[in-house]
Amino acid sequence: MATSYPQIVLFGDSLFQASVDASTGFSFQSALQTQVLRRFDVVNRGFSGYNTSNALSILPKIFAPPSPGGPALKYLIILFGANDAAVQLPTNFQHVPLERYKENLVRIINHPIVTAHKPKILLVTPPPLDEIRVTVLDRANGHPAAMRQTKRSAAYSEAVRQIAAQHPAVTLLDLHKAIMDRALEKTPGFDPKKSKNGAALGDPESGVRGYLEQLLPDGLHMSAESYQVFYDLVRPHLGLEWAGTKDEDKVGFVLPDWRDAPWLEEDAHLKGKSI
Repeated sequence: MATSYPQIVLFGDSLFQASVDASTGFSFQSALQTQVLRRFDVVNRGFSGYNTSNALSILPKIFAPPSPGGPALKYLIILFGANDAAVQLPTNFQHVPLERYKENLVRIINHPIVTAHKPKILLVTPPPLDEIRVTVLDRANGHPAAMRQTKRSAAYSEAVRQIAAQHPAVTLLDLHKAIMDRALEKTPGFDPKKSKNGAALGDPESGVRGYLEQLLPDGLHMSAESYQVFYDLVRPHLGLEWAGTKDEDKVGFVLPDWRDAPWLEEDAHLKGKSI
């Protein structure tokens, strides 16, 4: 029977689907895989355009129950919400109401197939939104208005924080805050407390995109720098099993280090023979 590697599954929307792309200069998925190479397989289950209702409908098709010899789900990283938060328009039907979104997230983390594996669950807030940029692009693409709004998206991120707080076994990764903190750090002179109604970067009320221009080029999807910020959030939660151990360079390998690996020809390595 073939050896199965335990899995780290990235379950989400286009923000995970695109995380494998290295053409922008940094691949989030590749960085994760490099960190856990030979110990875990990082599996991308990102589905562009999906919301939490779509996610629940396909969950039994992409996660198998635990089985002898089958891959074990050790980490589940969940990132949905950017599409749930979409505005209901005649030209778009991705919206999931906020309370239903919260219910769906709870159903995902408590799904019997998921809980049977007893994975470590990392629940991620959707990133912030640059509504100023989104409005321009959405109208250019024939929509009557922006499909997403800064304040609405922020409310969905807050919902994720609430869900994580209610489930002690779930770890919160606040991507929304991390990206916004980076944007504020690199937007000199902008203070949301002094903007109209306390409006954030990217909100039409503030009228300032600031460094979100670099972090969210189309107002919604993340740049290489944003994915690096995301990776810096995830990284400390992986590798705790071997970090600081005597043989940190090989502890946790599914198949042995070359120094310990078996040979096909018995004792060939001891006799100095080459094969």
